[in-house]
Amino acid sequence: MPQLSAEELRTRMRRDLPGAVLEAAPLQIVPPAHGSKGPFVTPDVLVEPTRLLDAALYLRDQVGYTYLSDIAVVDYLTDNLLEVVYRFYHLDGGPSLALKVRLSRENPELPSLTPHWPGANFHEREAYDLYGVVFTGHPFLRRIYMWDEFEGFPMRKDFPKQGDKYIGAEE
Repeated sequence: MPQLSAEELRTRMRRDLPGAVLEAAPLQIVPPAHGSKGPFVTPDVLVEPTRLLDAALYLRDQVGYTYLSDIAVVDYLTDNLLEVVYRFYHLDGGPSLALKVRLSRENPELPSLTPHWPGANFHEREAYDLYGVVFTGHPFLRRIYMWDEFEGFPMRKDFPKQGDKYIGAEE
């Protein structure tokens, strides 16, 4: 059963993919309640956005983490960025590994993993629909939950929670 840690992955990727791994700067979030002090930084590997495909293919082809389980987006409004998290598993078991990419909220764009992982299709469409992340090279990047005429991205922290023009518009 593979037992590759995030730190071991980071070391291998720095060696084999120069320029792909970034140092994770602390975000302006409240540390977890379990008493940790100082800024909270996860051990996951932070990847240069333009090198996401290289890093994901490396994880699959060189390390054997072939199963892309999910893609999640976190909105850090105070830092003016979106963080996209990709979670991978090895089919022989063991802990998952995550690749993270940080993007500006103004122009969140990443290469699509759908051509290489067909299972990424709906995850990327969800990230596009709810957060506005554009996945270049996606074969059918359309809204998946909201209707085509819907304006905005309802999971972003700055999306209006009241006074939405769609609520009661037909009354």
